[in-house]
Amino acid sequence: MAIYAIADLHLDTSNTKPMDVFGQEWRDHADKIARHWHERIQDHDIVVIPGDISWAMKLEEAAPDLAWIGRLPGRKVLIRGNHDFWWGGIQRVRRALPSRAYALQNDCLVLDNVCFAGTRGWTLPHHPSYNQEQDEPILKREMVRLELSLKAAVKQEKPILCLMHYPPVDANHPHSPFHELLVAYGVRACLYGHLHGPAHRFAFNGEIDGVQYQLVSSDYLQFIPWRVPDEWIEP
Repeated sequence: MAIYAIADLHLDTSNTKPMDVFGQEWRDHADKIARHWHERIQDHDIVVIPGDISWAMKLEEAAPDLAWIGRLPGRKVLIRGNHDFWWGGIQRVRRALPSRAYALQNDCLVLDNVCFAGTRGWTLPHHPSYNQEQDEPILKREMVRLELSLKAAVKQEKPILCLMHYPPVDANHPHSPFHELLVAYGVRACLYGHLHGPAHRFAFNGEIDGVQYQLVSSDYLQFIPWRVPDEWIEP
């Protein structure tokens, strides 16, 4: 068993939101992802997808994109991204998922002796666009959701792999309220997405206070699912 990660699939099987408007590297990006996925991933492997899964606005509209994911090899673990407007009540989302696909929200999941936890996250307080009045309530809510997930995870007594959509740290600010929670609950590693194109320069990849961080947005990975190092998830 191996664990792979790729965020920001930005699927649109209805072809109403072509991604190449964001750069030629995005042309036919879903085909690239599928090709690399089939080359690397076997059915017993696990693939984590930290958000921005589908451009759909409603759950029913996301069904073809979720089915596309379901046809790919492996077991999938999903969290919500900022563009996943189709993701509403968690029970409805879980019922809509294909077999062997799992959605995390305020809880955790154990697969093959690894515990998966996480939440969407939010813009960090040091970000230039952060507005205290508007963003602080959302940030606090996401911190509560992350802690609920981590509290459930730590009870499993397994290596914890955390998924977040927004970066919990960045290259210029290696600490944040999210980071403090990850350290407090003994998280081994945190995989995140959200950053695209020129924003890749703000990514932090490496270890801080015992937590390994890695950006796994699809364009950052050149649309190739990234294998999580075995040592990050060993007991």
